[in-house]
Amino acid sequence: MSDSCPVAHEGNTRSTSESENPAIPSPTPAAHRPRTNRDWWPNQPELSVLHAHTSKSNPMGEDFDYAEEFAKLDVEALKRDVIDLMTTSQDWWPADYGHYGGLFIRMSWHAA
Repeated sequence: MSDSCPVAHEGNTRSTSESENPAIPSPTPAAHRPRTNRDWWPNQPELSVLHAHTSKSNPMGEDFDYAEEFAKLDVEALKRDVIDLMTTSQDWWPADYGHYGGLFIRMSWHAA
């Protein structure tokens, strides 16, 4: 019997992939910045058109003052309405233990 290891280690190469999967090469970041989503997924669709802000995309109009309208809001009544909504169980979707808070948390988790 030989005292040497039967596995040929000379042919092994070090993985260049951060995922340690040799089929998925690691992206090459530019030297002047960290990696971005564009490095990992370079074939993304062009979405800049979604950021166009014109009067057509503003349903409130040019003269709408958000701060002024928010000041008109009765925050205490809104709080009461939210509490009423969360604690009034419906026959068509019964609240867990009389409160919809757990459902809201689960739905938020699924939406994330």
